[in-house]
Amino acid sequence: MTPLFARSPRRARTALASGLLALVCAAPLQAGERPFLRGDVTVSGDVLTLGDLVADAPPAASRTALFRAPALGQTGTIQASRIVSAAEQLGIGAVESSGRAQVTVTRAARHVGSNEIEAVLRKRLAAQFGFDAASTGIVFDGQSPALIVAPDVTGEVAVADLVVDRRSRRIQATVWIGPSPTERRAQLRVGGSLVELVEVAIAGRAYARGDEIRDVAVERRAKDLVPQDAIYDGAALEGRVARRPLAAGTLLRPADLVRPELVTRGDVVTVIYTAPGVSLTMRAKTSDSGALGDTVGVVNPQSKKALQAVVVGPGRVSVSAAPTARLAAVKSAP
Repeated sequence: MTPLFARSPRRARTALASGLLALVCAAPLQAGERPFLRGDVTVSGDVLTLGDLVADAPPAASRTALFRAPALGQTGTIQASRIVSAAEQLGIGAVESSGRAQVTVTRAARHVGSNEIEAVLRKRLAAQFGFDAASTGIVFDGQSPALIVAPDVTGEVAVADLVVDRRSRRIQATVWIGPSPTERRAQLRVGGSLVELVEVAIAGRAYARGDEIRDVAVERRAKDLVPQDAIYDGAALEGRVARRPLAAGTLLRPADLVRPELVTRGDVVTVIYTAPGVSLTMRAKTSDSGALGDTVGVVNPQSKKALQAVVVGPGRVSVSAAPTARLAAVKSAP
Protein backbone atom coordinates (compact mmCIF):
# COMPACT_ATOMS: atom_id res chain seq x y z
CA MET A 1 0.00 0.00 0.00
CA THR A 2 1.47 3.35 -1.06
CA PRO A 3 1.22 6.27 1.39
CA LEU A 4 -1.27 8.89 0.27
CA PHE A 5 -0.30 11.67 2.66
CA ALA A 6 3.08 12.98 3.76
CA ARG A 7 3.53 12.60 7.50
CA SER A 8 4.05 16.26 8.30
CA PRO A 9 2.79 18.53 11.12
CA ARG A 10 1.31 20.82 8.47
CA ARG A 11 -1.43 20.10 5.94
CA ALA A 12 -0.37 17.11 3.90
CA ARG A 13 0.24 17.71 0.21
CA THR A 14 -2.32 16.64 -2.32
CA ALA A 15 -1.32 13.28 -3.63
CA LEU A 16 -2.79 9.96 -4.65
CA ALA A 17 -1.06 6.62 -4.77
CA SER A 18 -1.36 4.94 -8.11
CA GLY A 19 -1.47 1.40 -6.74
CA LEU A 20 -4.43 -0.34 -5.11
CA LEU A 21 -4.26 -3.10 -2.52
CA ALA A 22 -6.71 -5.27 -4.37
CA LEU A 23 -9.37 -5.22 -7.01
CA VAL A 24 -12.67 -6.83 -6.29
CA CYS A 25 -15.63 -7.48 -8.45
CA ALA A 26 -18.45 -5.10 -7.59
CA ALA A 27 -21.92 -6.45 -7.06
CA PRO A 28 -24.50 -5.32 -9.61
CA LEU A 29 -26.14 -1.99 -8.79
CA GLN A 30 -29.86 -1.88 -8.12
CA ALA A 31 -32.01 0.18 -10.43
CA GLY A 32 -31.92 3.89 -9.61
CA GLU A 33 -28.80 3.65 -7.41
CA ARG A 34 -25.67 5.57 -8.29
CA PRO A 35 -22.62 5.93 -6.05
CA PHE A 36 -21.60 9.52 -5.28
CA LEU A 37 -18.51 11.22 -3.96
CA ARG A 38 -18.61 12.07 -0.27
CA GLY A 39 -17.82 15.54 0.98
CA ASP A 40 -14.99 16.25 3.40
CA VAL A 41 -14.56 13.22 5.65
CA THR A 42 -13.01 12.33 9.00
CA VAL A 43 -11.63 8.86 9.54
CA SER A 44 -10.31 7.09 12.62
CA GLY A 45 -8.24 4.32 11.06
CA ASP A 46 -4.88 4.47 9.33
CA VAL A 47 -6.30 3.11 6.04
CA LEU A 48 -8.79 4.73 3.66
CA THR A 49 -11.36 2.43 2.11
CA LEU A 50 -13.52 3.07 -0.92
CA GLY A 51 -16.51 3.41 1.41
CA ASP A 52 -14.78 6.26 3.24
CA LEU A 53 -14.69 8.26 0.00
CA VAL A 54 -17.69 7.03 -2.04
CA ALA A 55 -21.21 6.65 -0.71
CA ASP A 56 -23.68 3.98 -1.86
CA ALA A 57 -20.94 1.77 -3.29
CA PRO A 58 -21.58 -1.99 -3.21
CA PRO A 59 -20.63 -3.45 0.21
CA ALA A 60 -17.93 -5.74 -1.18
CA ALA A 61 -16.16 -2.84 -2.87
CA SER A 62 -16.72 -0.42 0.02
CA ARG A 63 -14.49 -2.49 2.28
CA THR A 64 -11.57 -2.36 -0.14
CA ALA A 65 -8.53 -0.64 1.39
CA LEU A 66 -7.12 1.91 -1.04
CA PHE A 67 -4.66 4.28 0.58
CA ARG A 68 -3.05 5.25 3.85
CA ALA A 69 -4.84 7.92 5.89
CA PRO A 70 -3.07 11.08 7.08
CA ALA A 71 -1.09 10.97 10.30
CA LEU A 72 -3.00 11.34 13.57
CA GLY A 73 -4.55 14.76 13.81
CA GLN A 74 -3.45 15.77 10.31
CA THR A 75 -5.47 16.67 7.19
CA GLY A 76 -4.88 15.94 3.51
CA THR A 77 -6.71 16.27 0.19
CA ILE A 78 -7.41 13.91 -2.71
CA GLN A 79 -8.33 14.95 -6.23
CA ALA A 80 -11.88 13.92 -7.04
CA SER A 81 -10.87 12.64 -10.47
CA ARG A 82 -8.46 10.15 -8.88
CA ILE A 83 -11.18 8.79 -6.60
CA VAL A 84 -13.59 8.42 -9.52
CA SER A 85 -10.88 6.62 -11.50
CA ALA A 86 -10.18 4.25 -8.61
CA ALA A 87 -13.88 3.42 -8.34
CA GLU A 88 -14.07 2.66 -12.06
CA GLN A 89 -11.14 0.26 -11.75
CA LEU A 90 -13.16 -1.63 -9.16
CA GLY A 91 -15.96 -2.07 -11.68
CA ILE A 92 -18.39 0.30 -9.95
CA GLY A 93 -18.95 2.47 -12.98
CA ALA A 94 -19.64 6.20 -13.02
CA VAL A 95 -19.46 8.01 -9.65
CA GLU A 96 -21.31 11.30 -9.19
CA SER A 97 -18.83 14.00 -8.13
CA SER A 98 -21.32 16.90 -7.92
CA GLY A 99 -18.66 19.22 -9.30
CA ARG A 100 -16.22 18.68 -6.43
CA ALA A 101 -12.57 19.11 -7.37
CA GLN A 102 -11.15 17.42 -4.27
CA VAL A 103 -12.06 15.73 -1.01
CA THR A 104 -10.50 16.70 2.30
CA VAL A 105 -9.65 13.86 4.67
CA THR A 106 -8.94 14.43 8.37
CA ARG A 107 -7.54 11.79 10.69
CA ALA A 108 -9.32 11.94 14.03
CA ALA A 109 -7.11 12.12 17.10
CA ARG A 110 -7.05 12.89 20.79
CA HIS A 111 -4.84 15.91 21.39
CA VAL A 112 -3.33 16.46 24.85
CA GLY A 113 -1.84 19.95 25.02
CA SER A 114 0.69 21.67 27.24
CA ASN A 115 -1.88 22.87 29.79
CA GLU A 116 -2.98 19.32 30.60
CA ILE A 117 0.61 18.10 30.67
CA GLU A 118 1.65 20.94 32.99
CA ALA A 119 -1.26 20.24 35.35
CA VAL A 120 -0.22 16.58 35.69
CA LEU A 121 3.40 17.53 36.31
CA ARG A 122 2.46 20.11 38.94
CA LYS A 123 0.34 17.53 40.74
CA ARG A 124 3.23 15.08 40.69
CA LEU A 125 5.65 17.76 41.95
CA ALA A 126 3.35 18.41 44.89
CA ALA A 127 2.96 14.74 45.78
CA GLN A 128 6.59 13.69 45.29
CA PHE A 129 8.60 16.80 46.17
CA GLY A 130 6.24 18.92 48.28
CA PHE A 131 5.85 21.86 45.89
CA ASP A 132 2.72 24.01 46.13
CA ALA A 133 0.80 23.04 42.99
CA ALA A 134 -1.28 26.26 43.09
CA SER A 135 1.71 28.62 43.03
CA THR A 136 4.17 26.57 40.95
CA GLY A 137 4.23 26.82 37.17
CA ILE A 138 6.39 25.32 34.44
CA VAL A 139 7.95 27.10 31.49
CA PHE A 140 8.70 24.35 28.96
CA ASP A 141 11.79 24.35 26.79
CA GLY A 142 11.20 24.94 23.08
CA GLN A 143 7.75 24.40 21.60
CA SER A 144 4.78 23.59 23.78
CA PRO A 145 4.65 19.82 24.36
CA ALA A 146 1.70 17.79 23.08
CA LEU A 147 0.69 14.13 22.97
CA ILE A 148 -1.41 12.88 20.04
CA VAL A 149 -3.11 9.50 20.15
CA ALA A 150 -6.04 7.73 18.51
CA PRO A 151 -9.49 8.84 19.76
CA ASP A 152 -10.18 5.46 21.36
CA VAL A 153 -7.10 5.61 23.58
CA THR A 154 -8.41 6.27 27.07
CA GLY A 155 -6.63 7.00 30.31
CA GLU A 156 -4.99 10.03 31.88
CA VAL A 157 -1.56 11.46 31.18
CA ALA A 158 1.05 9.70 33.32
CA VAL A 159 4.48 10.87 34.47
CA ALA A 160 7.67 8.81 34.73
CA ASP A 161 11.31 9.50 35.53
CA LEU A 162 10.64 12.91 37.08
CA VAL A 163 13.89 14.66 38.05
CA VAL A 164 14.03 18.02 39.90
CA ASP A 165 17.07 20.21 40.59
CA ARG A 166 15.94 22.49 43.43
CA ARG A 167 18.95 24.77 43.09
CA SER A 168 18.48 25.57 39.41
CA ARG A 169 14.72 24.85 39.53
CA ARG A 170 15.04 22.70 36.44
CA ILE A 171 12.90 19.62 35.81
CA GLN A 172 12.85 16.74 33.34
CA ALA A 173 10.29 13.99 32.95
CA THR A 174 8.64 11.55 30.56
CA VAL A 175 4.91 11.92 29.98
CA TRP A 176 2.87 9.21 28.30
CA ILE A 177 -0.63 7.86 27.58
CA GLY A 178 -1.66 4.25 27.26
CA PRO A 179 -3.44 1.35 28.91
CA SER A 180 -0.38 0.53 31.01
CA PRO A 181 3.30 1.48 31.38
CA THR A 182 4.21 -1.39 29.07
CA GLU A 183 1.59 -0.42 26.45
CA ARG A 184 2.22 3.26 25.91
CA ARG A 185 0.47 4.68 22.87
CA ALA A 186 2.46 7.92 22.91
CA GLN A 187 5.21 9.34 25.09
CA LEU A 188 7.34 12.46 25.18
CA ARG A 189 10.39 13.65 27.07
CA VAL A 190 9.88 17.17 28.41
CA GLY A 191 12.07 19.67 30.23
CA GLY A 192 11.60 23.12 31.65
CA SER A 193 12.01 25.54 34.53
CA LEU A 194 9.87 25.98 37.62
CA VAL A 195 8.47 29.47 38.19
CA GLU A 196 6.45 31.09 40.95
CA LEU A 197 2.89 31.92 39.94
CA VAL A 198 0.75 34.82 41.12
CA GLU A 199 -2.87 35.66 40.49
CA VAL A 200 -3.54 38.71 38.34
CA ALA A 201 -6.70 40.36 37.09
CA ILE A 202 -7.23 40.61 33.34
CA ALA A 203 -9.94 42.22 31.25
CA GLY A 204 -12.59 39.62 30.49
CA ARG A 205 -13.66 41.52 27.38
CA ALA A 206 -12.75 44.62 25.40
CA TYR A 207 -13.49 47.99 27.03
CA ALA A 208 -13.78 51.46 25.53
CA ARG A 209 -12.56 54.54 27.39
CA GLY A 210 -14.97 55.35 30.20
CA ASP A 211 -16.58 51.88 30.36
CA GLU A 212 -17.13 50.51 33.84
CA ILE A 213 -14.95 47.47 34.55
CA ARG A 214 -17.37 44.63 35.23
CA ASP A 215 -16.14 41.50 33.45
CA VAL A 216 -12.82 40.54 35.09
CA ALA A 217 -11.00 37.19 34.97
CA VAL A 218 -8.23 35.94 37.23
CA GLU A 219 -5.22 34.14 35.76
CA ARG A 220 -2.04 32.68 37.21
CA ARG A 221 1.11 34.02 35.57
CA ALA A 222 4.82 33.80 36.22
CA LYS A 223 5.67 36.35 38.90
CA ASP A 224 8.88 37.41 37.14
CA LEU A 225 6.85 38.41 34.07
CA VAL A 226 4.20 40.40 35.92
CA PRO A 227 4.66 44.16 36.59
CA GLN A 228 4.92 45.07 40.25
CA ASP A 229 1.87 47.31 40.08
CA ALA A 230 -0.35 44.61 38.55
CA ILE A 231 -3.71 44.35 40.27
CA TYR A 232 -3.99 41.05 42.14
CA ASP A 233 -7.18 41.80 44.08
CA GLY A 234 -10.32 41.96 41.99
CA ALA A 235 -12.09 43.90 44.76
CA ALA A 236 -9.80 46.86 44.04
CA LEU A 237 -11.48 47.17 40.63
CA GLU A 238 -14.94 47.83 42.02
CA GLY A 239 -16.44 51.03 40.66
CA ARG A 240 -13.50 51.75 38.34
CA VAL A 241 -13.74 52.73 34.67
CA ALA A 242 -11.23 52.33 31.85
CA ARG A 243 -8.89 55.28 31.43
CA ARG A 244 -8.06 54.10 27.89
CA PRO A 245 -9.31 51.41 25.47
CA LEU A 246 -8.47 47.93 26.78
CA ALA A 247 -8.36 44.74 24.69
CA ALA A 248 -9.73 41.49 26.05
CA GLY A 249 -7.04 39.67 28.05
CA THR A 250 -5.18 42.87 29.00
CA LEU A 251 -3.45 42.60 32.37
CA LEU A 252 -5.04 45.32 34.50
CA ARG A 253 -2.85 47.95 36.20
CA PRO A 254 -3.78 50.99 38.30
CA ALA A 255 -2.71 53.35 35.51
CA ASP A 256 -5.35 51.78 33.25
CA LEU A 257 -8.24 52.55 35.61
CA VAL A 258 -9.85 55.57 37.23
CA ARG A 259 -12.87 56.23 39.40
CA PRO A 260 -15.77 57.62 37.34
CA GLU A 261 -16.05 61.40 37.48
CA LEU A 262 -19.32 62.51 39.07
CA VAL A 263 -18.75 66.23 38.50
CA THR A 264 -16.94 67.95 35.66
CA ARG A 265 -15.21 71.32 35.63
CA GLY A 266 -17.69 74.05 34.74
CA ASP A 267 -20.75 72.08 35.92
CA VAL A 268 -23.44 73.80 37.96
CA VAL A 269 -23.86 71.58 41.02
CA THR A 270 -25.86 71.50 44.22
CA VAL A 271 -23.78 72.49 47.24
CA ILE A 272 -24.94 71.10 50.58
CA TYR A 273 -23.72 73.08 53.60
CA THR A 274 -23.94 71.37 56.96
CA ALA A 275 -23.25 72.67 60.46
CA PRO A 276 -24.59 71.75 63.90
CA GLY A 277 -28.33 72.22 63.59
CA VAL A 278 -28.06 73.81 60.16
CA SER A 279 -28.37 72.39 56.62
CA LEU A 280 -28.47 74.65 53.57
CA THR A 281 -28.32 74.09 49.83
CA MET A 282 -27.23 76.41 47.07
CA ARG A 283 -26.12 76.32 43.46
CA ALA A 284 -22.47 76.80 42.51
CA LYS A 285 -20.12 76.27 39.62
CA THR A 286 -17.25 73.77 39.84
CA SER A 287 -13.69 74.75 39.03
CA ASP A 288 -12.43 71.13 39.06
CA SER A 289 -13.54 67.67 38.00
CA GLY A 290 -13.75 64.89 40.55
CA ALA A 291 -14.90 61.40 41.43
CA LEU A 292 -16.73 60.26 44.55
CA GLY A 293 -14.86 61.51 47.65
CA ASP A 294 -12.59 63.92 45.77
CA THR A 295 -12.21 67.52 46.94
CA VAL A 296 -13.04 70.07 44.27
CA GLY A 297 -13.32 73.85 44.12
CA VAL A 298 -16.70 75.51 43.73
CA VAL A 299 -17.53 79.19 43.19
CA ASN A 300 -20.70 81.01 44.27
CA PRO A 301 -21.82 82.72 41.03
CA GLN A 302 -23.32 85.65 42.98
CA SER A 303 -20.72 86.40 45.65
CA LYS A 304 -17.81 84.93 43.63
CA LYS A 305 -16.65 83.31 46.86
CA ALA A 306 -14.59 80.14 46.34
CA LEU A 307 -15.01 77.10 48.57
CA GLN A 308 -13.57 73.61 48.81
CA ALA A 309 -16.19 70.87 48.64
CA VAL A 310 -16.28 67.07 48.66
CA VAL A 311 -18.06 65.18 45.86
CA VAL A 312 -20.86 63.13 47.41
CA GLY A 313 -22.81 62.13 44.30
CA PRO A 314 -23.57 62.99 40.69
CA GLY A 315 -23.87 66.78 40.54
CA ARG A 316 -23.71 67.09 44.33
CA VAL A 317 -20.95 68.35 46.64
CA SER A 318 -20.83 68.92 50.38
CA VAL A 319 -19.31 71.75 52.41
CA SER A 320 -19.03 71.37 56.16
CA ALA A 321 -18.39 74.07 58.75
CA ALA A 322 -14.76 74.42 59.86
CA PRO A 323 -13.86 72.89 63.27
CA THR A 324 -13.43 76.38 64.83
CA ALA A 325 -16.82 77.46 63.57
CA ARG A 326 -18.42 74.31 64.98
CA LEU A 327 -16.72 74.88 68.35
CA ALA A 328 -17.95 78.49 68.49
CA ALA A 329 -21.45 77.37 67.66
CA VAL A 330 -21.37 74.83 70.48
CA LYS A 331 -20.06 77.36 73.05
CA SER A 332 -22.72 79.92 72.14
CA ALA A 333 -25.54 77.45 72.31
CA PRO A 334 -27.90 77.96 75.36
